[in-house]
Amino acid sequence: MANSSEPSSSISFTSSSIISNASSSIHDPRPNLEIVSLNKLSSNLEKLLSDPNSNSNSDPDSDSNYSDAEVVIDGIPVGIHRCILASRSKFFSDLFKENKGCVEKDGKPKYIMSELLPYGNVGYDAFLVFLSYIYTGKLRSSPPEVSTCVDDMCLHDACRPAINFAVELTYAASVFLIPELVSLFQRRLLNFIDKALVEDVIPILVVAFQCQLQQVLTPCIDRVSRSNLDNICLQKEVPFEVSQNIKSIRNPENEHTVESEDALREKRIKSIHKALDCDDVELVKLILTESNITLNEAHALHYAVAYCTQEVAKQVLDLNLADVNLRNSRGYTVLHVAAMRKEPSIIVSLLSKGAVAAEVTADGQSAVRICRRLTRPKDYNVKIERGKERNKDWMCIDVLEREIKRNPMVGDVLVSSSAMADDLHMKLLYLENRVAFARLLFPSEAKLAMEIAHAQTTSEFPGLLASKGSNGNLREMDLNETPLVQNKRLLLRMEALSRTVETGRRYFPHCSEVLDKFMEDDLQDLFVLEKGTPEEQEIKRTRYVELKEDVQRAFTKDKAELHRGLSSSMYSPTRGSWEDSPGTKVQQKGEGEGEG
Repeated sequence: MANSSEPSSSISFTSSSIISNASSSIHDPRPNLEIVSLNKLSSNLEKLLSDPNSNSNSDPDSDSNYSDAEVVIDGIPVGIHRCILASRSKFFSDLFKENKGCVEKDGKPKYIMSELLPYGNVGYDAFLVFLSYIYTGKLRSSPPEVSTCVDDMCLHDACRPAINFAVELTYAASVFLIPELVSLFQRRLLNFIDKALVEDVIPILVVAFQCQLQQVLTPCIDRVSRSNLDNICLQKEVPFEVSQNIKSIRNPENEHTVESEDALREKRIKSIHKALDCDDVELVKLILTESNITLNEAHALHYAVAYCTQEVAKQVLDLNLADVNLRNSRGYTVLHVAAMRKEPSIIVSLLSKGAVAAEVTADGQSAVRICRRLTRPKDYNVKIERGKERNKDWMCIDVLEREIKRNPMVGDVLVSSSAMADDLHMKLLYLENRVAFARLLFPSEAKLAMEIAHAQTTSEFPGLLASKGSNGNLREMDLNETPLVQNKRLLLRMEALSRTVETGRRYFPHCSEVLDKFMEDDLQDLFVLEKGTPEEQEIKRTRYVELKEDVQRAFTKDKAELHRGLSSSMYSPTRGSWEDSPGTKVQQKGEGEGEG
């Protein structure tokens, strides 16, 4: 991976005496027996969830059919065990006592998820993760197929699928009265707020309001108040009292000080929007003829594409009175808004009217990238049976990609604004850190992934290593380098590291899960065992031992699954290091030097 001359990562294990003390503590037979017993209990209960569908859809005489009730989510039944849920959740305990909202079927009560929830939504995959925690006391890693997007350049740390999945689990934990899970996901939501696009903060704000999570709601309101998100979006997507609060923060003075001419103009624009809400395009035409307001001034096409039916949006477009490439206050064209909605017919209609697919937003996103950042792999990669309709997510992306290939123009241009530069640096920091930890915990796997992705041929990010105090990296900085050339170099590095991460996810999924949890829980401080109070140090030592066990298990799983030559390394417990298997030629010169 790295030559010995390269500066080593600043992350290092501390003295062996501290580690040996931590290791020796686990040899106490009493706590060790308790841990083993609890792990066995957790594993045994987890078997009840190993194939949730088999609990309800399989042969009733099957040995795996132990469930005594069903929860139906979007038409999919999930077998549950009422005694476990009732003992863990007061919500379910009360529900099962009162038998509310259940219908007897084949001797089993059936509960409809939508009838259990007063607001919001909990999807099938999120409910399975929630059930896993209820049964085992351990929180599963978020399934990548539903908590990441299909944008290859995305870090998946604040894209909409990642946020939506966390929001669903927060909602489930709150409604079903699991306070420790609410606390955990509250912290995760807080991590999203500053990283996410302001549009993607809205779902976090809504769940924080509904679940009364004031610690999350306050920074959400602050973020939205400071943004250029328009009042129409606030009115349509944010709870009324929250939107009023945001408006008062933005305009603390009396709103009646607005000049009468501007007030009349705003009134006419609102009347156009109300007419569109009523699907009355003829009334829109009448308002346009009787006033000096245009569709462009009212951003009527943006509004129709975002909030009206497909038919109304197409009727407004067919008036040929609106600029399809007009930008709103957020700098989004109508096609960008249509990409957020992900409706193929609207996208095709806009393209046929001259919308430019290569146009990018202020932060460098094209319409196809917006679509990709909103689309989950589970939805994009769904298999289509003959005679059935194509998935809308796939169709939107395919149409936009074909349009860009047909008429590339500028494409996804490099953006050299300071905001984009900061965002680029943050993404690079994350990727460099992730790959650094991969090299530390899984050196052979990381080396193979980097070789496949050609990440070794790109220069490392100077900002990261310079921040670690590595003077040697100053030689890599070219003071004569123009911002455009620098951005191009950093983007090449980011692409190589992104390919490294994706290669790791594909060929070493269990190792990647360990890294996901490691980065998600912000455990980088774990390797400085002397830092913090004595209690914090003890927690770190315990977590360090758990991490070693996680690493061992992950490697063992990947080795068993990828025995066809992909796993060319084996772990030596006696030496505490990774070794090459006999006959392999993978060299590890310089790997892990100075890293513990």
